[in-house]
Amino acid sequence: MTSHSHRAHSGNGQAQREEHSDSRGHVHVTRTEMAHEHAHRHVEEDMLSVEEAYQRVVSSFSPLDTETVPLVDSLGLVLAQDVHSPLDLPPLANSAMDGYAVRGGDISDTDPRSPRKLDVIGLIAAGQVSSQQVTSGTAIRIMTGAPIPSGADTVVPFEETDEVQRRNAGQTLDEIGILANLPLGSNVRPSGEDVISGELVLTAGTPIRAAEVGVLASLGLDVVAVRRRPVVAILATGDELSPAGTPLAPGKIYDSNSFSVAASVMACGGSPRLLGVARDNLEDLQAKLEKISGADLVITSAGVSKGDYDIVKDVLTQRGEMNFWSVRMRPAKPLAFGHLKGDEGPGTPLLGLPGNPVSAMVAFEMFARPAIRTMLGYRRLSRPKVEGILTGPIFNYDGRRVYARVEVAHKDGTYHASPAGPQGSNILTSMSRANGLAICPEDLPKKDTGETVEIIMLDWNEEVEV
Repeated sequence: MTSHSHRAHSGNGQAQREEHSDSRGHVHVTRTEMAHEHAHRHVEEDMLSVEEAYQRVVSSFSPLDTETVPLVDSLGLVLAQDVHSPLDLPPLANSAMDGYAVRGGDISDTDPRSPRKLDVIGLIAAGQVSSQQVTSGTAIRIMTGAPIPSGADTVVPFEETDEVQRRNAGQTLDEIGILANLPLGSNVRPSGEDVISGELVLTAGTPIRAAEVGVLASLGLDVVAVRRRPVVAILATGDELSPAGTPLAPGKIYDSNSFSVAASVMACGGSPRLLGVARDNLEDLQAKLEKISGADLVITSAGVSKGDYDIVKDVLTQRGEMNFWSVRMRPAKPLAFGHLKGDEGPGTPLLGLPGNPVSAMVAFEMFARPAIRTMLGYRRLSRPKVEGILTGPIFNYDGRRVYARVEVAHKDGTYHASPAGPQGSNILTSMSRANGLAICPEDLPKKDTGETVEIIMLDWNEEVEV
């Protein structure tokens, strides 16, 4: 399959963009690159806009059915049902401090020069409920989180008493001196302060983060109803591909797309199923496609370009209703989408990505990721975007929307986007260095150094300040 763009990753037989960076990281483009780009402009009247392709793909998906999973396994999934609290949180009024539970009226006229002395009648640790009652002139020593005993309405912290002095003097703590006049109710957490029994706590459609896991556990739930994870079958195609971990024969390249796509599926909440590599013959491709049973989406890479060997397109078309598109974007112009025939229903959706490794990843970001998030039940499908200042130019030679790999950093209150290396669609290491995709619109021939660009953030991490 000589036209498979996977092969470009080996660097054989394809002219690539030559870019050089100066000491400040500004990218310069050589005459060779400009001539190459000029000679390979993609001007096609039937190209879809990115928005048109996005709408056609994503509108074919909807949230999957509900399943109940252990709470610890729910991280990253989406609630399928509203959650109402079965109890007050906290269930009982409790102490916010280590100290002494007292009646507020007993300490209303307290002065540090004449401490109010109270008889200590007991101790309450967290998790204990005292049967003793605080009456006038008494106090109970109490730990943080312990229920407030009957009769008490205020907690005086240890440091607002003479406990330390008494201990240093070797005195017993059957009496305590209160040094501060605190407002009534100080350091008492009322019952239901966080949540009242019957209250709607989390709504269906809420993404489950660590905080939501904690909230659900605080309600006593150990399982939760969620939209199930979509199963995504992943298939690479091409005689030139070898599986990772095997010796590389002459003329072959390792299959990187299966693994980068699988990792991308996992990163956005799906469950990947690797089908391996389909060779360039009918029997092998058909056999691999027989393994998609139970998948919610099939993703293939390579074989969907207009110049590609027709066997992949022929097989996909025979097995379902497929569309082969050119999308007005760079990288990732070729795209296929349709449904493979099933025993019943509309069949299994299939998204065919380009073969070049960067093109496959960018196409996944733009089309597969929102489809998977839709199946998961997410309402927000897109990555966050910021505006930043370019430190190197983005060239647009053929009227397509360019998604340039950039490294984004936050300096002096502004985001700065630096090209992450050569922008050829076979240069996977520049995708590894990038944490964003800077956009040059279709109608602009260039976004120059110093200009403001819109950036799709692929990663928020400790290196990029919000």
